[in-house]
Amino acid sequence: MKKILYKLFLTIILIFNFTFFTFANPSDKLYEKLDLFSDVLNTLKNDYVDDIEQSEVIDAAINGMLQSLDPYSSYMSPETFKNMNNDTKGEFGGLGIEITMENGLVKIITPIDGTPADKVGILPGDFIVKISNKQVKGMSLLDAVKLMRGKVGTSIEITIRRPNIDNEIKFKITRAIIKIREVSAELKDNVAYIRLRAFNEQSHNQLLKQLDKISNNVEGYILDLRNNPGGLLSQAIKITETFLDGGEIVSTKGRNKSDIKIFNARKGDKINNKPLIILINQGSASASEIVSGALKDHKRAILIGEKSFGKGSVQSIIPLRNKGGLRLTTAKYYLPSGESIHEKGVEPDINVKKNKDDFKINTKTDNQLNYAIKLLKAS
Repeated sequence: MKKILYKLFLTIILIFNFTFFTFANPSDKLYEKLDLFSDVLNTLKNDYVDDIEQSEVIDAAINGMLQSLDPYSSYMSPETFKNMNNDTKGEFGGLGIEITMENGLVKIITPIDGTPADKVGILPGDFIVKISNKQVKGMSLLDAVKLMRGKVGTSIEITIRRPNIDNEIKFKITRAIIKIREVSAELKDNVAYIRLRAFNEQSHNQLLKQLDKISNNVEGYILDLRNNPGGLLSQAIKITETFLDGGEIVSTKGRNKSDIKIFNARKGDKINNKPLIILINQGSASASEIVSGALKDHKRAILIGEKSFGKGSVQSIIPLRNKGGLRLTTAKYYLPSGESIHEKGVEPDINVKKNKDDFKINTKTDNQLNYAIKLLKAS
């Protein structure tokens, strides 16, 4: 009898443990949340005041999930995914601004040189409040982009809030095909001034061509990365090693140790170790920060201007079965010093503020550029 009771007791304990571990399984809570999502979706379908397109609501939910992680992760519909591929080729339609999310608001990283937004006076650090009288707060980044893009030649009104200015400012901007001339160069009193506007597929080749054109009688070089929102990592690496003879450029570190990647420069300083100054400001982001930060760490360049934006995370583009895609943050950038760029930016060696009344780059009143030229001429 005791043996029977003992076996019965063990059986009860095993059943209890199995039941406990089954209910304690974390995946059960996940299934509960998925059931909740289904319940909410059905409630919207049956009780919301207007008819809804369920597929659009689900897309918004996916995007909301990604946006809750960080401002740079997002879902791309098939149409958006196709447009993204066109953007990296250096030609696309729109206003010519690079934007991000900050505290639920759409913030301008930088206007792109020569684009409609740049010409009307949009500045890095501006916050978009309204797009055609529609409140932007609460929108996703992609929603804001969709509103701003439209037929070439049509106009749109953008209301912005500028730090240190009380009143909102309205701009009427005409949409255009945005053609980015990534690299331009000219000689200024035997100083080679190179303006790099973006890191797209053609950037490195264009840089080499410009260097060949102005290689004679050059005392030093100025690389202008102000208002450069970044772009392709591969281009950032190639452009950095244009001025180095070796050494680490950048590393990326992801979730796992196996995700660590280190990118080193090949030997090949194209300007023969001549003095180099890099101009940066708060519109310099991502790839611009890799180039300026790496060359600063190697003591290959002097940085002049203002602290950069601080966009130091890696977004991987992951295609989906519906021909859309995910832009997902999978790693962070680290400079050769081991410092992270993310949300910190790159500090200049010499802090020179831009003239308040000077909205353009490379003008006679450009005090940052003039400071750099004087420094090179004095060395």
